[in-house]
Amino acid sequence: MSLFGKVETDVEIKASAEKFHEVFSCRPHHISNVCPEKVQGVALHEGDWGKEGAVVCWDYVLDGKTSVAKAILEAIDMENKSVTYKVIEGDLMEHYKSIKLTIEVSPKDEGSLVHWIIQYEKLNEEIVDPHTLLQLAIDVTKDIDAHLTQA
Repeated sequence: MSLFGKVETDVEIKASAEKFHEVFSCRPHHISNVCPEKVQGVALHEGDWGKEGAVVCWDYVLDGKTSVAKAILEAIDMENKSVTYKVIEGDLMEHYKSIKLTIEVSPKDEGSLVHWIIQYEKLNEEIVDPHTLLQLAIDVTKDIDAHLTQA
């Protein structure tokens, strides 16, 4: 059994790829206003919003418990509408040696397709794959979409 893994999913949204990508690349601190029951706060610890190398601290609820993750904004691709965060501290590091989240947004005829990828290395074989984290990403995606598309 490998300690390395990847879970991924696609979420169809009504919002434009540009608007959705901007939230995660440049304005993640607005996410806690959109879905405060899931993401309670997003704070900039180092660098600048929307710039590679920025260190962002996320306060969120996972499996019914308040959690924290400090992550580096590792890569932003404005043209291909992707953003990658690498978790460097926090509750996830109790189970994973490394964990990286990538959000890719592709425009469609109507709306967009959000592709989430979570790559990880578990600390040991007893650790479960991060499916609940992926479900949180799906739920947050839907909340942001509803916010971006409301009249």
